[in-house]
Amino acid sequence: ASRALAAAATGPADYHAAYGKLLSEAGGPVLLHWLGEQFDPALAGYWGHDDVRAAARELAALCTEHAGTIAGVKVSVLDADVETEFRRALPAGVACYTGDDFNYPGLIAGDEHGHSEALLGIFDAIAPVAAAALRHLDDGDRTGFHARLDPTVPLSREIFRAPTRHYKTGVVFLAYLNGHQRHFRMIAGQESARTITHLATLLRLADEAGALADPDLATARMRPLLRAAGVA
Repeated sequence: ASRALAAAATGPADYHAAYGKLLSEAGGPVLLHWLGEQFDPALAGYWGHDDVRAAARELAALCTEHAGTIAGVKVSVLDADVETEFRRALPAGVACYTGDDFNYPGLIAGDEHGHSEALLGIFDAIAPVAAAALRHLDDGDRTGFHARLDPTVPLSREIFRAPTRHYKTGVVFLAYLNGHQRHFRMIAGQESARTITHLATLLRLADEAGALADPDLATARMRPLLRAAGVA
């Protein structure tokens, strides 16, 4: 539906009309997700603007119009400045959830004006580390929070590097390395969407981030992939 709207809309008014109708018929609080074109090129120009800051202002205006229905917005545009500006423009009672897999520690920690809630794809791959970091933040220990979470950023940026839509390959690969599934296979052969060099880099960065539950198991599971690629 989002792709169809992006293809059919001629400007911001079309988005306000479509979302206004849906929100007026909603039976309860609604969480919106603004998925940037990095994740899906078909969504370029969403909210009626090619400029991401103008799009953010348009969405903030929509949230103000329907503040009684919209509980929050997940922002996945991979731009910390844009997300921060958008968060500050939201009306009271509407939460901002970060989907920025490049800049999440600072957005979650926030500033004197507020913070973004964590709703991130990368947390699937780094769940134990993220949980430990968030416990530090809950205890008011921002230094401990950053000490645990900041080292995961290089891993996340590699997983979500362009073309970002192939991030699922990295997430599934980490699940395989950590023993959460018996194989590294994906629907439509998506495990081949990234190179063996990329996967080897993920193994190294995951180790550096403390995201490998059992490094020996991860190494053992990596070896057959390297042999199949002719590099081991």
